Amino acid sequence: MATPKKPAAVAPVVKAVPVVKPAAAKPTATAKKVAAPAKKAAAPKAKSPAKPSSKIGPEERYRMTEVAAYYIAERDGFGGNPSDYWIKAEAQINSLLKK
Repeated sequence: MATPKKPAAVAPVVKAVPVVKPAAAKPTATAKKVAAPAKKAAAPKAKSPAKPSSKIGPEERYRMTEVAAYYIAERDGFGGNPSDYWIKAEAQINSLLKK
């Protein structure tokens, strides 16, 4: 038994829509330029200490330990105990921050 052929699907025709750019704003004749306010003389700033502040908050210390523990575990192939990695990382961060 022969099956009747279905007509091929025709894709809808899409017409291109022209792009309309907005007109540039033209200055009006009544617009006046406003002078910029005069700059005040800068007061001399107190120099900051030569060495950076060694105050590190608990959140930053936690993040540093977290990253160090990850790299220690990565070097070990992630085969050890995560608590051991954390303890080693804490020791490493403490020794770095005491310097």
